[in-house]
Amino acid sequence: MTQADAKRVLRSAMLAWRSALGEQERRAAADGLLAMLRRERPIAAPAVVAGFWPIRDEIDIRPLMIDLFNAGCQMALPVVQGRGRPLLFRAWRPGDPLEAGVFGTLQPSARREVLEPGALLVPLLACDRDGWRLGYGGGFYDLTLAALRARQDVTAIGVGFDAQFVPEVPHGSGDQRLDWLLTDQRAVAFA
Repeated sequence: MTQADAKRVLRSAMLAWRSALGEQERRAAADGLLAMLRRERPIAAPAVVAGFWPIRDEIDIRPLMIDLFNAGCQMALPVVQGRGRPLLFRAWRPGDPLEAGVFGTLQPSARREVLEPGALLVPLLACDRDGWRLGYGGGFYDLTLAALRARQDVTAIGVGFDAQFVPEVPHGSGDQRLDWLLTDQRAVAFA
């Protein structure tokens, strides 16, 4: 099986697992994620932090983003600029109106300030014990992390449900490792 095939199989399995979760499980996971953030604090405020608006059954990180904002962090949300290009991040505050983006995403208005984050909350389908992450396959976060890391120290924190922590994620030379994994039941710092 090729690396691309292995990623496709794992991606499909994780999407199916996540879509089967009930609303009560989702709410409990969002609460657990916020509690884990408050306990472990992988982000020191103040900081510029890029979050994301959850799509496709992703864990709801909106309470976590509000908590970081209330702790003094400046928040931003990603904007897809096109295939093969890194993400752009625009300022976001709780209550800001959002516009439709690509792939079903919501993003801040083009009038909002562009920010360069020092920490990123990164969506994932799976993450392994070495910090390798499986996303949707577009490569946007890998491109973005590579570009940011070429300019500054950046902390990439994968966020998801605890069952998304798996023994091994197939990865290649263009993939970027996470610095942390934060789930509803654990926080893992990768060396």
